[in-house]
Amino acid sequence: MARPVLKLPPEIWSLVFGYLSEEDKYSVRACSKFFRKLADHRSLWKDWSVVLGLRDSPYNGGFWASLRRREVASVLLRGSKAKAWEQAAALLPSLRTAVVEHCACAQLCSLEDVPNLTRLAFRSSRVHLLPDAAPGGRGPRQLTQLSMCDVTFPGAGANGLLFALAQLTNLTSLVCHHLGLSEDTTWMLHSILSCLPKLQHLSLAIGQPGALRPLHRPSPDRAAVLSSLELIDCVGNALPADLMRLTPGLKTLAVFHRHQDMPRSRPAAADSHHLRAWLRELPRLSALVVAKGPPVRKYAASIPATVTRLTLCVAGLSSEDVAVVAGRVPDLLHLHIDPWPSHLAGPTAQIPQLFPKLRSLKLRCDHVPERDLLQLRRLRDLRSLEILDGQTFTADKLRGLERPGLRVTTSRRRRDVWSCPCVSQVY
Repeated sequence: MARPVLKLPPEIWSLVFGYLSEEDKYSVRACSKFFRKLADHRSLWKDWSVVLGLRDSPYNGGFWASLRRREVASVLLRGSKAKAWEQAAALLPSLRTAVVEHCACAQLCSLEDVPNLTRLAFRSSRVHLLPDAAPGGRGPRQLTQLSMCDVTFPGAGANGLLFALAQLTNLTSLVCHHLGLSEDTTWMLHSILSCLPKLQHLSLAIGQPGALRPLHRPSPDRAAVLSSLELIDCVGNALPADLMRLTPGLKTLAVFHRHQDMPRSRPAAADSHHLRAWLRELPRLSALVVAKGPPVRKYAASIPATVTRLTLCVAGLSSEDVAVVAGRVPDLLHLHIDPWPSHLAGPTAQIPQLFPKLRSLKLRCDHVPERDLLQLRRLRDLRSLEILDGQTFTADKLRGLERPGLRVTTSRRRRDVWSCPCVSQVY
C-alpha cells in the first residue's frame, strides 16, 4: 500500500509538507531519499535562516547540496574564518543575507565573491575594511543594508570607516552600534549623511562626546533622503538639542535611552529637554519609539499629530500620561505600550475610548482584570492583538475577545537573525 502513495505528484507532497513545522520536516527527510528530496524543495524553506559554525568545517558535500536545493538565502556564520566565508559564498550561490558573529578576521572587501548578497551584518568581530583604492574602483556596491555591532576595525579609525562606507554607493540602511570609535556622534551623523546620499535608515549608538569638529550641515537633497533614525544608548547631553535639523524629513524616530528615569525621581533636564526639542523639529513624523528615559509627561505634549505608530517602553505610564498622548495623536493606528514595572499595566480599559482607530495593539495583560481586558472588544478596527507576557497569560481571558478578523498572539515571534540584539527586545 505504500508504493502507490509515493506516486503522488510532487506538488501534492509539497502542499502537504507546507503544513509541517521545521522539526517535522526534518523527521520526514529521514524517512527516505524520495522524501528527502521533496522536503528540500525551495518553496518549503522561504524566509528560513541556517546557523553554521564553520570553525572546524564539519559539513560534508551532502549538507551543502541540501542547502543549495532549498536555495538558502539567509545564513548566520559563527566563529568563521575568511576561508570558511569563501567556502559558504561559493557553495551557496543564492545567498542574499549573511550575519557574521565572533569572527577574528572578517573582510568587507571579500563581498565581490557573493554577487547576490544585499544584506550583511557583523557582530562581535574584527572587520578589515576595504583596501585603499580609487573611488571609481570595484567594490561591494550590491550591498543595500549593512549592520555592525560590537565591531572593531584593526588599523582603521573613523576616517577609514567613512571611506569604506562611501564606496557602498547603493546602501539604504546602516546600523553602527558600539564600534569603539571616539568621534563625536553629531559629526559622525553628518559625515554618514554626506557620503551616503541614498541612505534611508540609520541606527547609531551614542557614546560620550568626543573631540568636536566643525559641523557643516549636509545639503538638503542629501539630508531629505533619510526617513528613519534610531539613537541607541542616549544619555545626558551627549547630543545637541538641535540635532534633528540635520534630518528634517524624518518619518520614523526611535530613541533608546541607556537609563530609566523613574517618575518620582528628579530626571536629568537634558534628557527631557532634548527629546522634547527633537520632536518639535519633525513635522512629518509618523512613527515614534521611546525606550526608557524621562517620564512620558516631559515630552508627550510635543509628539507630532502626524504620528500613527507609537511604541512606549517606559517607567510609570499613568492614565494621565496616556490621555495626554491620545490628545496629541488622534489618528493613531498602531500602539505598543510596555510599562515598567510590568505590573503597571496602564489604562487598558480606556484604550478603546482614547485610541478608537487602532488596528494593532501590543501590551501586557497578566495583571489586567478580565473586565478591563474585555473592553478591547470596542476596538472595531483592531486586526492584531499581541500579548507580550503570553507565557504566563491564561487563555481563558482571551475567549471573550475572539471574533472574525482579529488575530491574537500570546507569544512573541521568533527573532529574525538579521535584527540587532540592541533593539530586538522592542521590535
